[in-house]
Amino acid sequence: MATNLKNLSTYNSQTIPKVQDMIIGIVVSEWNEQVTESLYKGALDCLIENGAKKENIIVKHVPGSFELVMGAQLVLENTDVDAVICLGCVIQGETRHFDFICNAVADGIMKLNTDYNTPVIFGVLTTNTIEQAQDRSGGKHGNKGIEAAITAIKMIAFQQDIEENS
Repeated sequence: MATNLKNLSTYNSQTIPKVQDMIIGIVVSEWNEQVTESLYKGALDCLIENGAKKENIIVKHVPGSFELVMGAQLVLENTDVDAVICLGCVIQGETRHFDFICNAVADGIMKLNTDYNTPVIFGVLTTNTIEQAQDRSGGKHGNKGIEAAITAIKMIAFQQDIEENS
């Protein structure tokens, strides 16, 4: 999806499954904190607005985006969550570090999905500039934290539906 064509915060609340009994973990990177805290606020507000109970939302912070994978794994292993939302921001620099971090985080989150049979949501911005990150964390393109929260809700409902009707 080209984010320049869509506001990430736009969704139809009528199509969102019931949230009140869902337990959701959120793991937030402290690196690029201005951006990641905005993503977190968007995700948290969206979950609450759609009926999640605050006591059913488990929030943990990790130093950087690379650590999101282990943070999510620890949440999966030590809590009874229905999904984990990973929120981070990696901004392109002058070295290949960006590529290594982005690939490792994406691969790690994908692996957690299959290893734990639990939705682990990739809410990590991978942008060229801080301005692009700000545009996608509450700016003109909305807030990817909201998109990640909606994705978590829909994937939990999807998994529950499949398991109940198998």
